[in-house]
Amino acid sequence: MATFRRFKNRMQAGKLLSQALTRYAACDDALVLALPRGGVPVGFAVARALGIALDVLLVRKLGLPGHEEYAMGAVASGGIRVLNMAAIRTHRVGTAQVDAVCERELREIARRSRQYRGGRAEPDLAARTVILVDDGLATGATMRAAARAARLRVARRIVVAVPVGAPDSCAALAAQVDQLVCLSQPSDFRAVGQWYREFDQTGDEEVQDLLAIAWDLEKPQRAASVSSETRSRTEVR
Repeated sequence: MATFRRFKNRMQAGKLLSQALTRYAACDDALVLALPRGGVPVGFAVARALGIALDVLLVRKLGLPGHEEYAMGAVASGGIRVLNMAAIRTHRVGTAQVDAVCERELREIARRSRQYRGGRAEPDLAARTVILVDDGLATGATMRAAARAARLRVARRIVVAVPVGAPDSCAALAAQVDQLVCLSQPSDFRAVGQWYREFDQTGDEEVQDLLAIAWDLEKPQRAASVSSETRSRTEVR
């Protein structure tokens, strides 16, 4: 039986994950979309190592009423819903209850969007390679919602990248995206946190700080790109 090591923390996991994504290094059309909150430190490390842009795709788990730790689905920005109908039927959750949980989580997505983005527009995903990053894959509900949202926004290629995941969830999701990269799929997977030595909750302030750093680092790259295009047009004339 294979032995899987634990990651030190999310940043270290992201650096290791980037080594499996080198084909996207410095790729102009590639974009890392991290899933807040825990996916942002991982995505930040991936984007920095590959030299590509970082942004976020807001997704929220739908907790089963009375057992919120268990996912009965997920929602993503744009009103995307992914529901686990088997769980909903088994636990006899009514339509009104499902709608209420969805509305609550969509309000939280709207709040986080205002807090994280400020006045910054969401990125255009059309014809781009989107690398969806989280700190791990348990049921896969939130990542499926994220992948569906990216697909509806006409992403050209959807890559899911996580440091660790449940084997069955990884197998199911791999069939729904263009590529799935997972460094560890331990057979005794129970929760994402068990595969990290440090797994403190990622707060809103940390997310904002990492995004601010990433977006600030993009400015010189954009300026260099604009300058290069200007020189090219001048030379043609």
